[in-house]
Amino acid sequence: MSMVTLPGLKELIESISRERNLPRLAVQSAIREALLKGYERYRRAQNLERKQFDEDYFDNFEVELDIEEEGFRVLSTKIIVEKEKLSNTDHQISLDEVQLVAPEAQLGDSVVLDVTPDQGEFGRMAAMQTKQVLAQKLRDQQRQMVQEEFQDLEGTVLQARVLRFERQSVILAVSSGFGQPEVEAELPKREQLPNDNYRANATFKVYLKKVSQGQQRGPQLLVSRADAGLVVYLFANEVPEIEDEVVRIVAVAREANPPSRYVGPRTKIAVDTLDRDVDPVGACIGARGSRIQVVVNELRGEKIDVIRWSPDPATYIANALSPARVDEVRLMDPETRQTHVLVAEDQLSLAIGKEGQNVRLAARLTGWKIDIKDKAKYDHAGEDAKFIASRAKYQAEQEEDDVDFEELDTENQDELEEELDNDTFDAEDEE
Repeated sequence: MSMVTLPGLKELIESISRERNLPRLAVQSAIREALLKGYERYRRAQNLERKQFDEDYFDNFEVELDIEEEGFRVLSTKIIVEKEKLSNTDHQISLDEVQLVAPEAQLGDSVVLDVTPDQGEFGRMAAMQTKQVLAQKLRDQQRQMVQEEFQDLEGTVLQARVLRFERQSVILAVSSGFGQPEVEAELPKREQLPNDNYRANATFKVYLKKVSQGQQRGPQLLVSRADAGLVVYLFANEVPEIEDEVVRIVAVAREANPPSRYVGPRTKIAVDTLDRDVDPVGACIGARGSRIQVVVNELRGEKIDVIRWSPDPATYIANALSPARVDEVRLMDPETRQTHVLVAEDQLSLAIGKEGQNVRLAARLTGWKIDIKDKAKYDHAGEDAKFIASRAKYQAEQEEDDVDFEELDTENQDELEEELDNDTFDAEDEE
């Protein structure tokens, strides 16, 4: 059998495997596919008869690599047909020709033939095509391996190292585990923390948000420093009671990139426990703040409020507005989740927070629309009257919409019945 030699093939496979962290079999598969594409290019260049090659024309061809001899062969699987019915020599071969070397051959059998071109015939264009396809196939193999390796790690936290900057994004090196090769991940501007210093080789913990599929350019892994999942992980890692499920994190509200540069990042986290002997807030804070300080340090000084969750909305809302002292929580409308929170005058700014950050996070944490009111100036009767009037107007509008819908439905029903009657009469007239 003839063979096209590829000097240095063995070393090429080894070096690609090392540089790209790919198994040797994956590299060999990519080389075989690339050489087959190169052979297709060679055949198209040799097509003097202007024969049309369909997309699947070369499906019966394959490349066989000989690693020890450092070369390759092109093999074609052909179907045995009668000489008179031979129409395509790339896919078929006559019975007479096969029986010269294999007398036992029969019609309909398939044979594998060596169709390797001569060393000199595999020209420069075919070689270029092979090189281009090989580069693409190797990239595809790498993306597939990254996807398989990290798919199950979505929603977890990884250790990352800063490599370089691309536009406003930071390109990081992450690993799926000890001893595993590093893979590039992208940290976009919107997922960065304002207090982070992304200098070369600096290390951070990042939250793996997404593993991209497909053939798009750039890193496949999208990571975040601003996601609430990172805070949850850091507390679970630092507080044994959370990992043992004695304490549970009920809700998290995080503002890692505030709308104003005069306001720093802040997080509110609600915790609870079914064990009466355990203080969930104290467990998260730790002795002298030791546990929460580890989390704060990892987040570069981000302010964190740990509050106690409660099934009672009024208590939960009052806790969520910590560190402000709340005098009264009025649940104005549980249906639309609107509430008035009354505080003393000296607590107003603390309850609202700088540029409204505290009340904004409390609203996200609890799911209620919170209006902070000065207790001394609050008119209970007036606010109740306003609410009753607003509620009555809302209900009237709802009832009016329902009536309009019923009238429209009735009109449609009448029109439908009239059309059916007309169709019936027309049918009788035709008869």
